Amino acid sequence: MRTVALNYLRTALNNPHANFRDGQWESIEGLLARKRMLVVQRTGWGKSMVYFLATKLMRRQGFGPTLLISPLLSLMRNQLEAASRIGVTAKTINSINNDKWDQIQGELIADKVDVLLISPERLANASFIHDVLSVIAEKIGLFVVDEAHCISDWGHDFRPDYRRIVRVLQAIPSNIPVLATTATANDRVIKDVMSQLGDDIDLFRGSLTRESLKLQNIYMPSPAARMAWLAQTIPNLPGSGIIYTLTQRDAERLSEWLRINGIDAKVYHAGIPSREDGTSVKEELEQQLLNNEVKVLVATVALGMGFDKPDLGFVIHFQRPASVVHYYQQVGRAGRAVDEAYGILLCGEEDDHIADFFIRNAFPPQTHITAILEALDRSDDGLSVPSLQSALNLKKSHIEKTIRFLTVESPSPITKVGSKWHVTPAAVNYKINQVYVDEITQIRRQEQSQMQEYMSHQGCLMAFLEKALDDPHPGKCGKCKNCNSERLLPEQYNDKIANRATRFLKRSYQKIKPRKQWPAHNPMPVYGFTGNIREELRASEGRALSLWRDAGWGQLVAEGKYKTRCFSGELVTACVDMILDWSPSPVPQWVTCIPSLNHPELVPDFAKRLAKALNLPFIPCIEKIRNNRQQKFMENSFQQAKNLDGVFNINPEPKAYSPCLLIDDMVDSRWTFTVAAALLRKAGCETVYPLALALNSPRMN
Repeated sequence: MRTVALNYLRTALNNPHANFRDGQWESIEGLLARKRMLVVQRTGWGKSMVYFLATKLMRRQGFGPTLLISPLLSLMRNQLEAASRIGVTAKTINSINNDKWDQIQGELIADKVDVLLISPERLANASFIHDVLSVIAEKIGLFVVDEAHCISDWGHDFRPDYRRIVRVLQAIPSNIPVLATTATANDRVIKDVMSQLGDDIDLFRGSLTRESLKLQNIYMPSPAARMAWLAQTIPNLPGSGIIYTLTQRDAERLSEWLRINGIDAKVYHAGIPSREDGTSVKEELEQQLLNNEVKVLVATVALGMGFDKPDLGFVIHFQRPASVVHYYQQVGRAGRAVDEAYGILLCGEEDDHIADFFIRNAFPPQTHITAILEALDRSDDGLSVPSLQSALNLKKSHIEKTIRFLTVESPSPITKVGSKWHVTPAAVNYKINQVYVDEITQIRRQEQSQMQEYMSHQGCLMAFLEKALDDPHPGKCGKCKNCNSERLLPEQYNDKIANRATRFLKRSYQKIKPRKQWPAHNPMPVYGFTGNIREELRASEGRALSLWRDAGWGQLVAEGKYKTRCFSGELVTACVDMILDWSPSPVPQWVTCIPSLNHPELVPDFAKRLAKALNLPFIPCIEKIRNNRQQKFMENSFQQAKNLDGVFNINPEPKAYSPCLLIDDMVDSRWTFTVAAALLRKAGCETVYPLALALNSPRMN
């Protein structure tokens, strides 16, 4: 059997001299013996080859298809390509190929599929459970959990839907072999995964050393300095690579900066939509990187687990990741099949702030859980997510996150019937396990501290990573900055390029897209705004000068709002420059602003000075006739719109008015601009251009 498997391996790799790596055949052999196995091996070791070869051999023996749980669509695409190279027919049922579900289900029933790949979230889909999983459960030949650290509550990438895997394992016959694989699990996570997969699981664990990687840490707090260094350094790096950022907005801005500096860079993150015809832009970007058609992808963690490009020449982190395991997983993308590759970690002043955001938002707070359960309990016929938004002052994302958390509890305090959620008997006195949450939070803090230690570590960097991941045989690499500083990259940057980067950051203007629909459930009875926002009431596209508290102007805006209580004249000049660069057409002929009863002079004072600088009249035509809660305390679209109903009045007599600039200090949900613009348009204003000093939009990944 080993000879047959070796021939398949050589065919897959197109290498007649290829051989199994240490542990590969032993892992395959264990699966053929119907065992449960956990394989912990470094990135690039060939974990996917284990389950594809095992599948090929089992199918030859007449066993049923393999069910493979994968966490990311990008990982699925790589695996589908790898499977085809060894003659394994692999199909996936996911959120973007629903037009093919019926066909794939038919092929499964006809036993024409060797591997079915799904995300863990698919296990929460009732129709998938009924139409697919229940049909093939008794026929499954091999059950695979890829990136198995996600199954552990203690893992750095824990996903609640991975909890469902244990229930599936309990439902399938006990003699079905199970394979769990990961490259990023320390002793604690390994122990947790093994306890969930079963006491009889065998562990295969190898060295985590990446011999080709040249690791280097560079402390460079200023974003402009890092951007200058990247613009100088990337053209001289071998091949193509990845730059990781912690947020979507940093990825977008950094890729634009690199393109301005003549570097072929593109952006990749979870927020990139598919085209109207359904084709995946992210898949095209992955392929361009695989084919070396782009120098660098600037990406968030959305391009992470499982992306396999053996000749990737470098991985650079623009900011410090939250944990060593995050970092090892991402930097391990580089240098799998080349003699030398760079793994560069930069460090920014914003790193801890972003890490703190993720730590604070890891679990739904008990207040959200209680509010949702009480709202559902009060309802006679259940509530949909939009109905919960109208009933509760919670963000839509927080409602969805809390529901997802509750659905994987056992027993779950909620259940879904059609589009509506209902409470179950388990909801009575349900409380989140706060001791458990505190333990996880403490671990996250320790991981953050460990990354801070790694950044300043004076010994071998690879050995530090290996020890952090409990590698049984850590050792000096001889290639990192601390082992051999002569072979690494220069850390200096050009001051002139850094100055250009500073100017770029100050000109990173943000578009304010107009809203096109009022919230459902009629939150604005006073104004009577419902349904689609008619063209004649809609705002035009606007601009925000900066991102709140960001490099560029964002810090100065925050200082003016909360410290000096007056916006600097520099911001007036910057807004004039932005408007000249923007060149809205038709040209605005006057200026007005959003009034405030809490700070009645702050925004009008700025708007007056901006109007004077533009040589335009300032007309304070919007009155605030009712005090309301500050919009920053309203958490979803229904509550934000409702909070503005009947709040503003427009002074002038209704008639035709020329285009205007509508000024506010902050924009987040856009509802204040949307309502005020609709009232101005209703009063006869030809065009309304929203203009804000800062955009508050924490797009993370």
